[in-house]
Amino acid sequence: MSLVPGRVWRTAAVLLPAGAAAAHIGPAATWLPGVRLLFFPGLAGSGSRRHIALTFDDGPDPVSTPHFFDTLDGLGVRATFFVVGEHAVRHPELVRETVRRGHELGVHGWTHDRPWRPAFARDAAGIARTVGAVHDLTGRRPRWYRPPYGILTASRWRAARRAGLRTVLWSAWGRDWTADATPASVRARIAADLRGGGTVLLHDSDHHAAPGCWRATLAALPAVAQDCREAGLTVGPLRDHAPAGTGRRGRLPRRPAP
Repeated sequence: MSLVPGRVWRTAAVLLPAGAAAAHIGPAATWLPGVRLLFFPGLAGSGSRRHIALTFDDGPDPVSTPHFFDTLDGLGVRATFFVVGEHAVRHPELVRETVRRGHELGVHGWTHDRPWRPAFARDAAGIARTVGAVHDLTGRRPRWYRPPYGILTASRWRAARRAGLRTVLWSAWGRDWTADATPASVRARIAADLRGGGTVLLHDSDHHAAPGCWRATLAALPAVAQDCREAGLTVGPLRDHAPAGTGRRGRLPRRPAP
């Protein structure tokens, strides 16, 4: 999941007239953490001040995803998995297993593409198709949508609303999709940004990232969960992430990563 925000704007400007580009790609400004956290806390996944929402993107993957199920079981943690529709129908047993293990499913689009041109019909069809696939496989209708690369456009926002989904991005991430990610770097990157009430973005697959990078994420999970618990924060899926309360939020301890 590599993304340079300026590149999105430049590419859109080349492909579209200025007014259309601004209307289409304008919501992508929410990719910037400062904008999102200050003006759109719900989109940033802000919730109960004593809770952390743990989320994973880009799966399911038969090589990596089962390892995350086992590690989360060992930690006694449940999470929200944002699945790519084309991967979900290719590995239906993993979609069912996600729910059987007590986790929650969200929609990450039918494909993992970048939205250079307005395409409401395509976005609406892809999101609805993924919602239908998840429902057919599990009997449960997903509640959440996260656009690929975190690029929220006007058409994707409308398409998600039409499908009855709430769009949520994140407030902290591990930058775990890169080739140089390590367990220590993933843990430290999360700790730098995360506060109580936050939503963490990680990846349970390398479908759209550096090969094998998921191993660093997997190895970091026990330390991330420990950090949260030592700060008095519970860890769970978005479904348990009630609206943010008042008062000061818990903060992860700032200590050297192992």
